[in-house]
Amino acid sequence: MQGINILGPDAGLALPAYGQALFIMLKTKKEGENSDPAVRKVRGPLTQMFPPSPSLQQIQFADQKQEFNKRPTKIGRRSLSRSISQSSTDSYSSAASYTDSSDDETSPRDKQQKNSKGSSDFCIKNIKQTDFGRREIEIAEQEMPALMALRKRAQGEKPLAGAKVVGCTHITAQTAVLIETLTALGAQCRWAACNIYSTQNEVAAALAERGLSVFAWKGESEDDFWWCIDRCVNLEGWQPKMILDDGGDLTHWIYKKYPNMFKKIKGIVEESVTGVHRLYQLSKAGKLCVPAMNVNDSVTKQKFDNLYCCRESILDGLKRTTDVMFGGKQAVVCGYGEVGKGCSAALKAMGAIVYVTEIDPICALQACMDGFRLVKLSEVIRQVDIVITCTGNKNVVVRENLDRMKNGCIVCNMGHSNTEIDVASLRTPELTWERVRSQVDHVIWPDGKRIVLLAEGRLLNLSCSTVPTFVLSITATTQALALIELYNAPEGRYKQDVYLLPKKMDEYVASLHLPTFDAHLTELSEEQAKYLGLNKNGPFKPNYYR
Repeated sequence: MQGINILGPDAGLALPAYGQALFIMLKTKKEGENSDPAVRKVRGPLTQMFPPSPSLQQIQFADQKQEFNKRPTKIGRRSLSRSISQSSTDSYSSAASYTDSSDDETSPRDKQQKNSKGSSDFCIKNIKQTDFGRREIEIAEQEMPALMALRKRAQGEKPLAGAKVVGCTHITAQTAVLIETLTALGAQCRWAACNIYSTQNEVAAALAERGLSVFAWKGESEDDFWWCIDRCVNLEGWQPKMILDDGGDLTHWIYKKYPNMFKKIKGIVEESVTGVHRLYQLSKAGKLCVPAMNVNDSVTKQKFDNLYCCRESILDGLKRTTDVMFGGKQAVVCGYGEVGKGCSAALKAMGAIVYVTEIDPICALQACMDGFRLVKLSEVIRQVDIVITCTGNKNVVVRENLDRMKNGCIVCNMGHSNTEIDVASLRTPELTWERVRSQVDHVIWPDGKRIVLLAEGRLLNLSCSTVPTFVLSITATTQALALIELYNAPEGRYKQDVYLLPKKMDEYVASLHLPTFDAHLTELSEEQAKYLGLNKNGPFKPNYYR
């Protein structure tokens, strides 16, 4: 079929006859009946091939100035924007999958729910989501080889038999695999969430259906958060023996509210820098009356979870919430520990211009030698497009910094705690908060300037996206081994202090993950082992190695 150029002799664009006819029909719509013979010739066949949809017939062209083109009212515009934003977020955010879709606004605390066995010792969003949650957990199991291997090897021995474990972590498909592994090893578990936004409701439902006492749902209030922790702990006749914590809130709650219960705890396992800091404070003050294991500073946590997990999930979280393009953007990463290293490397690889702030000269020198410019936050705050905190500290970004940010600057946190960004200083009468998507707020200044605040300053990746399952397998296996070690340790091995995981266990966790890559370790000969002063089976690093 001969094509006709519709954009002039130099355009080089030709349409077939049918395409040309369609173009003319659209162009001359307002003139009534078309006079062009080509149009009349193809009108019949085209109408037969593409009959008009009843819904499409209702759409009017812009130049007809029909109701469709009228400017919406302010209320209607806001409602439409919020509706589109919310639906788009729900459609592609697996972190919020099947979580924000329920129209039921009733608080889980006001519901009476039971699982199929008649148990009601849980408080979650919706027990009917259990089937979807179970599929999520089964998918996660495929990417957590070490935990599954540990479950298979130790299931017969039941090394946690009789251990009553109370936990406060993110409740996701990955942590569900950990919780069910602890149960398979003999533990009795009660669980709450360490973050009000990170719970996957469908996973919580699957755990509750299996008989686990879970108290968590996505979007808890601050009051709900502490209520859930208390429900975990405060059960008549139930004395926990072990604590598995992420952030120290559970440990702090038991220590403050149930001091007699705290004294009977046999061991604490803590995985975050914030929680470890609080444990060291208790130890320094002479108030830590139980041994605790610092998982955060174990090699398998620092070198894998903190680095590789954040390197991938920072981009995922930012993309899902803002659809930002990174190429050419200026970003500042506050802190160059393992989390900061992962975030900086990811942004640099996507073409962003990355600045780093740091207090430690050693980490600062690493940043410089990795090709990043070391600055003070005040030097670049007016020009950057993205601000990311990952220090574990408080008041890293304060109101003065927020006031000086450019219009549209994205502000988020990759550290555990929500204290790094001074969000409280933004809740003042002169500033307007506008929710534009799930976990995305515009904070608007009187002059019209706005910043984009993600997850209200809480942990970005687990609040707004997901994290790589395989990396979490490494951390979760480390946590499980730490619990087994503390629970089975003979009297006197661990005193009332904070300990690092023995390097032999770190190496064991790493070795369980190597078969996934079909990796083959080289073995030392007896002569080589003697030369290095090592046991040929390890450990290969001293306990102080990080």
